[in-house]
Amino acid sequence: MTPTLSVRRLTWAGVEIRLGGTRLMIDPLENVAPLVPVMGPPHRPVGPIDAPPGTHALITHLHPDHYDHELLARIAATGTIGCHTPSAAALQEAGITPTAQELGESRLIGGLTVTPVTSLDWRGNDCDQVAWVIEGAGRRIIHCGDTQWHGSWWQIARDHGPFDVAFVPVNGVIAHFEGYAANVPATMTPEQAVEAAVALGAGTVCAMHYGLFSNPPFYVEQPDIEQRFRQAAAERGITAAIIADGHTVI
Repeated sequence: MTPTLSVRRLTWAGVEIRLGGTRLMIDPLENVAPLVPVMGPPHRPVGPIDAPPGTHALITHLHPDHYDHELLARIAATGTIGCHTPSAAALQEAGITPTAQELGESRLIGGLTVTPVTSLDWRGNDCDQVAWVIEGAGRRIIHCGDTQWHGSWWQIARDHGPFDVAFVPVNGVIAHFEGYAANVPATMTPEQAVEAAVALGAGTVCAMHYGLFSNPPFYVEQPDIEQRFRQAAAERGITAAIIADGHTVI
């Protein structure tokens, strides 16, 4: 029997991909205590991540809502931790031996091909953020971290698309962090997220990175996210996926 690709949405920006005996996670989050001082306590309990021996992980960047050090250290004991090359030194210093990749460089994890592509972080290049393209069993997804809108969507589509599912951040957060404060969104709004998925040639756009944290005036997400997301997707003729934590996307 030919194995099929299955994808689950995890907490916050987490995604789990399985193909045959391979289990891969992107930005899994379990330990939220480091986030509370700025992002506030989570609105609902964040449960443990089931990461059995042999699980692999990728991280989009080193901000602590995407880089859960304790969880990744556990995964690293028996699996690989993939990152963008400029992030490798920090992981190594933190006791995690990473598998580093340059933009556009592919590698195999079991039957999955993983490739980092362009992303844009609101704090510039202090975290060297990437998006991840995952391919396997004839399916292709992209995980867009917590990117802002940028001009590389069409090039990513030409090089790697089209996509079955694009996972996109939608909270359009207004962030007032020390040294980084602005009254414009630091991540994509629901409407921008849909436009990104359309440019990528995605059949389905899945909302992530919203609904868990709010801590005015330091971290304030957009209002009416799910309704705006569905409306924007309907107007563009793309399938909108609002998926609860732990539930299947494909």
